[in-house]
Amino acid sequence: MDGILIIDKPAGITSHDVVSRVRRILHTKRVGHTGTLDPFATGVMVVLVGRATRLAQFLDKDEKEYEAAVRFGFETDTGDRTGERKGEEEEKRTVVLEPEMIEAVLPLFRGPIEQTPPMYSAKKVGGKKLYDLARQGVTVERKAANVTVSKLEIISPLRPSGDDSGTWDLGLAVRCSAGTYIRTLAEDIGRKLGVGAHLRELRRTAAGKFTISQAITIEELADMPEPADALVSMNLAISHLPAFTVREDRVAKTMNGMSTRVFETGLADREVVRMITEAGGLLAIGFFDAAENVIQPKAVLV
Repeated sequence: MDGILIIDKPAGITSHDVVSRVRRILHTKRVGHTGTLDPFATGVMVVLVGRATRLAQFLDKDEKEYEAAVRFGFETDTGDRTGERKGEEEEKRTVVLEPEMIEAVLPLFRGPIEQTPPMYSAKKVGGKKLYDLARQGVTVERKAANVTVSKLEIISPLRPSGDDSGTWDLGLAVRCSAGTYIRTLAEDIGRKLGVGAHLRELRRTAAGKFTISQAITIEELADMPEPADALVSMNLAISHLPAFTVREDRVAKTMNGMSTRVFETGLADREVVRMITEAGGLLAIGFFDAAENVIQPKAVLV
């Protein structure tokens, strides 16, 4: 059983919980995913099954898209609604915001930006996950990372929160490079405005070519007479990669990890390709080595 599932993750469970449930439903242990979603977040999780787990390194760098509900007025220690409020002494402060202020600040966060990973994240420092350290009350220095926000648009206008807290809510649509923390983006926007901010809701609407319209819930998967029918084939999942056809006499060698010499490929050095049979079957993921003029298998998929 090999392929990819597009799961609509519910709020309240971890990404590991999703993987565990898929394992039970499909009766297979070989299951992984291409990108963690926080427990409070919902939306697209790309789940890899069987030999498709070998595709993780080629799919986890894809752009992601989100819809985020941001609350302005204060930060939390986790950067989202699940955390404890920071600055309790300012709890009764009324925040003053105008739509024009938001419009003036958002362009500063479009394009290439630097982000410091939050302490409550799965990123590892010194071999330890940051959220494990954070739960112990430990804060460590984190290196800023370069990320790209290619889309940052208002989808729900600025409005008072309506709970007498003196806070404001805003809905944003974000498209960004892999490794971007939307919690950090919300915090940084709030700091630029001088009012603090955190995430109230987060929904991933796309991961690479996979969108929320293709996703199914875990319950829907469990209720299917044949859950394996929901699997997307590996070949279709990476159809955006250029294809290189392997001659019949090179198939066995490719399966053994041997390279194939090529000429006039039109490929860039180190460009990743699908290596397929003359019948169109997927053999491997490879890359073009311009120095040697060969296609080198990187992950054999048969």
